[in-house]
Amino acid sequence: MHHFFIQASQVRQDSIKITGKDVNHMRNVLRMKPSEEASVTDEDGVEYHCRIQKSEEDAVWLEVIGKTGKSYELPAKITLFQGLPKGDKMEWIIQKAVELGVHDIVPMETKRCVVKLDDRKKETKQKRWNAIAQSAAEQSKRSQIPQVHPIVSYKEALLLAGERNLACIPYEQAKGMHTLKTFLGQVKPGITAGFLIGPEGGFEEEEIGLALEQGIQTVSLGRRVLRAETAGMALLSIIMLQLEMECDT
Repeated sequence: MHHFFIQASQVRQDSIKITGKDVNHMRNVLRMKPSEEASVTDEDGVEYHCRIQKSEEDAVWLEVIGKTGKSYELPAKITLFQGLPKGDKMEWIIQKAVELGVHDIVPMETKRCVVKLDDRKKETKQKRWNAIAQSAAEQSKRSQIPQVHPIVSYKEALLLAGERNLACIPYEQAKGMHTLKTFLGQVKPGITAGFLIGPEGGFEEEEIGLALEQGIQTVSLGRRVLRAETAGMALLSIIMLQLEMECDT
């Protein structure tokens, strides 16, 4: 069943009016027909089970079959602070992070970032990344669309990470898996948490020192060195598993 996001204002009693780019996507890409079912979620996380009623030139009308307040979000808000990687890796990172339940993503410039963007390119990239986040949220049936924030400096990222209840930074020099176990022991439903992932080449020692000064913990992700696009997904997967298991108990 295909999934879409709407504003609560689009709900009209027992029907929902789909407008904008979703109309073309439903009609010409997915080739959805009247009587076909779909699910939609509004900004409050309310999910509607619908059936296509009719299609107009600039709108598709859905009949509401039922609705639920069930949430598909993790019970904690997890922020990924991602050092800008080369090529199109950031797009892959955003897509997979959204699927795994990340709350929001903050791209950051670090000393070892090869990618250098001017203001115009930063704005273009952010729009592209948010479109990818929305598409991934629809595919994975998220209740909310994670936001990809504007690109910030490393020092700005540290300040933002410090606003969370806790934060960590995977570092190959961190001693032992007990460092990760200690961090995970603090990740509980209802908290805000963040973790910082470097670009190719990781972080410089000076950057790690600045993170420690901000009270950000260093953790180990194991004996192997993970790529920039792998490290964040590994840690996010572990956090997701822990939170989901707590919800099931």
